[in-house]
Amino acid sequence: MSVLIRGGTVVNAERTFAADVYCENGTIAAVGENLDAPSSARVIDAGGQYVMPGGIDPHTHMQLPFMGTVASEDFYTGTAAALAGGTTMIIDFVIPSPQSSLLSAYHQWREWAEKACADYTFHVAVTWWDDSVYEEMGTLVRDHGVNSFKHFMAYKGAIMCDDEVLVNSFSRALELGAIPTVHAENGELVYRLQQSIYDKGVTGPEGHPLSRPPEVEGEAANRAIRIAEVLKTPLYIVHNSCIQSLEAITRARNEGQRVFGEVLAGHLLIDDSV
Repeated sequence: MSVLIRGGTVVNAERTFAADVYCENGTIAAVGENLDAPSSARVIDAGGQYVMPGGIDPHTHMQLPFMGTVASEDFYTGTAAALAGGTTMIIDFVIPSPQSSLLSAYHQWREWAEKACADYTFHVAVTWWDDSVYEEMGTLVRDHGVNSFKHFMAYKGAIMCDDEVLVNSFSRALELGAIPTVHAENGELVYRLQQSIYDKGVTGPEGHPLSRPPEVEGEAANRAIRIAEVLKTPLYIVHNSCIQSLEAITRARNEGQRVFGEVLAGHLLIDDSV
């Protein structure tokens, strides 16, 4: 099967330019002006339109069971919606319960994802530590193509990683050539503030920002960055939402450290007032 996308404005990482795009058997075969194509090719007129690669969303949670709830989208509905919006691949999260096998959780998520209609892959969360976690991280990298491991610095009493877990897991990720990622919030502070606010009778969504002032994110981001600096591992910090974490990332990058910050659209547009 071949497709010729003619007359569009191509947008890629390098530049924006007028060009045709010819695809054969699902692969882009040529990009250029006035391309020829077989008479059997499907021709799409892209005049006045932008033509760009499909998006990769590196942070999704499809049908995630989490602290008594389940995410509203499953792997079919979520990836169908993604494709409709131009996102052609997701990176979801395997999140094992503490004391449970990383490999068993990985296979469970793979089973759930069989109904996905877009490309997908997984980060795998490290939620506890012993020798079996060390070994299974190696198996996931060598045999299953996993190359990133997630760490939650929040959710005390559930999946929160303390510094011991971070140090062990970051070190193992470095050995394996994988990148550690963190959800950066000081879980102890969040837990204390949650209890205080709840005791005052605040139980609605307005309690969320009250229990998570920007300082708890900034502290955790900086702590993860400095641990990674000592261990000489790169670091990816997910869904940054405040100046304090951005400043910690910027400072580290200016010092030559390999730190990457992720942001969600909501964090650029929405503040505590809503």
